[in-house]
Amino acid sequence: MIIVLFGPPGAGKGTQADLLKGELHLHHLSTGDILREEVGNGSELGLLAKKFIAAGELVTDKLIMGMIKNKIVSNGENSDFLFDGFPRTTSQAEALDEMLEENSLKIDKVISLEVEDDDLIERLLLRGRSDDNKQTITNRLKVYKNQTLPIKDYYAKSKLLIKIKGNDSIEEVFNNIIKSI
Repeated sequence: MIIVLFGPPGAGKGTQADLLKGELHLHHLSTGDILREEVGNGSELGLLAKKFIAAGELVTDKLIMGMIKNKIVSNGENSDFLFDGFPRTTSQAEALDEMLEENSLKIDKVISLEVEDDDLIERLLLRGRSDDNKQTITNRLKVYKNQTLPIKDYYAKSKLLIKIKGNDSIEEVFNNIIKSI
């Protein structure tokens, strides 16, 4: 089973991903975690990615797709994945579909966590990461709406998209996701 967990920054993707990977025994692929790991290790990719992250912009498709392909290939026979916050653009969604098809895999469900902007800003400010300030958050939401939100239509056309209200309690959101799958 391959699931994409989709939503704006601060929607709770990471929290729900942790619950889902345990419940459904999925290999968790979070580009955010992968990028933070690379930045923390000070790798060449991490240093390049750090520039994009600090500006609140998206890392290039080529870098992201390379990292994702390496993770899938290195996972061997296990083809049960949970993509957390990836893909982030329609071109990434198309590239992911193509790459999965080349490996005889396909996405089963796309879960969209739906949360209002005001709630997202409040959540992100409370999170307390060094890159979470009002200006960066506002820019990240703008980038999300311009570059990432269009993939919602892409997945809706393929009948894979399931919308889940993300303002409920963590447990309610989780239960609603499980019911929808």
